[in-house]
Amino acid sequence: MNTRPIGIFDSGLGGLTIVKTIGRALPGENLIYFGDTMNVPYGSKSKEAVTRFSLAIAQFLQKQNVKLIVVACNTASALALPQLQKQISVPVIGVIEPGARKAFDTTRNGKIAVLATEATVRSLSYPKALTKLNKNLRITQQACPVFVPLIEEGWIHPAAGEKIIADYLRPVIKSGADTVILGCTHYPVIKQRIAKQLGKNVQLVDSAQAVAEKVKAFLIQTDQLNNRRRGCLTVYASDDPKRFKQLAKNIVGRTLPRVLLKKLMP
Repeated sequence: MNTRPIGIFDSGLGGLTIVKTIGRALPGENLIYFGDTMNVPYGSKSKEAVTRFSLAIAQFLQKQNVKLIVVACNTASALALPQLQKQISVPVIGVIEPGARKAFDTTRNGKIAVLATEATVRSLSYPKALTKLNKNLRITQQACPVFVPLIEEGWIHPAAGEKIIADYLRPVIKSGADTVILGCTHYPVIKQRIAKQLGKNVQLVDSAQAVAEKVKAFLIQTDQLNNRRRGCLTVYASDDPKRFKQLAKNIVGRTLPRVLLKKLMP
């Protein structure tokens, strides 16, 4: 039994969707989550900036003696994962490859759409991962830059929200995709609203479950599974931990333990 924690980070609140799923799949694991609320959103920032922020957080988590780091951020996975895997001494898992695999296994007509941040779309990370699985897949990407800041702000009035979602989904619906990847860990917060507009014949892929399965498989293969009855969760935010805690309840469905302030200087 390996009681060392799993480190998880994201640009803000979104990665809590992965914390929630990993917590259900691996209830005995101790988890440390870092939300970089000082620098959110990552999706509109340069590769250099995202890599710098990600390395600073990963180095902090490494000092907490984690056995594994999950990059619960599609933008950081797209732009910074190679550098993280090169410079960090513990294994680092991103969210893109598991999400792409899940979408490939789900599609029936070979048409897949990706909703993501501007940076993730520009990186072409999902098309690259998907075409490795099947070069004949037809892939549509749609950047949704407004989603993350609005979700971080507690979302907006439903009527205005539906209009924004509809505008972003119009090209996706036109593409005929039967599978849509939620290519940002914030987007599951509005999953039901997206699903309603896409219709019942379109399957949404949330990478959280695929990532949890990959983490579990890795821990079993490396004999690092923690079989305690219940692990603990430690949460850090780089800015305004009180507000982070208030908004986080909407994502995890319960009040978080104390959120600790940790400012990093990348």
